[in-house]
Amino acid sequence: MYNANFPHKSELPSTAKLIKSTVIAAVSALVILVTVVMPAEYGLDPTGIGGLLGLKKMGEIKMSLAREAAAGPADPEVRAAPAAVPAKAPSAGEVRTDEMSLTLAPDQGEEIKLALAKGKKAKYTWTSSGGRANYDVHGDSKELGIKYHGYGKGSEKTASGVLTAAFDGHHGWFWRNRTGAAITVTLKVTGEHTGLKHVN
Repeated sequence: MYNANFPHKSELPSTAKLIKSTVIAAVSALVILVTVVMPAEYGLDPTGIGGLLGLKKMGEIKMSLAREAAAGPADPEVRAAPAAVPAKAPSAGEVRTDEMSLTLAPDQGEEIKLALAKGKKAKYTWTSSGGRANYDVHGDSKELGIKYHGYGKGSEKTASGVLTAAFDGHHGWFWRNRTGAAITVTLKVTGEHTGLKHVN
């Protein structure tokens, strides 16, 4: 430690060089903030570069999902119909197909659920007649004390996949219309589930 070689005063940067380096770093940070961080995080693009790089769309989706989470109910279980009783899971091999449509006004949210036993699958496809719809695929079970189990969220005009139940309970989709006009969401499900129901 005492044998460390310290630089000579002539090798150290001058005050002017330190100030110049600090100014360059501050300007670089400001440029990165305006061209990358603001579009990607907040959907704000004052320079237009974020739109060219695709960052603005990412920020808009992120902010839309944040608004969706803030506007959504704190307890999804509360929205379940009070008289709803979990239906008996269908017997093995009993496959059915159901379809349901919902019309959503701007900023309106609605939900469709089905009863599905643990490990059972429901193949689904949904489409929006208008623009993109924010969606949240999730499940709950009063019997098991599960108020919310998320399978995925996003913002799309159409989506399809296979929902595999993580537990016995109700599983489904919540959509919110963040466009300026009414949209119709149509869901088609095929699987070993009990019928679809619209949850208010």
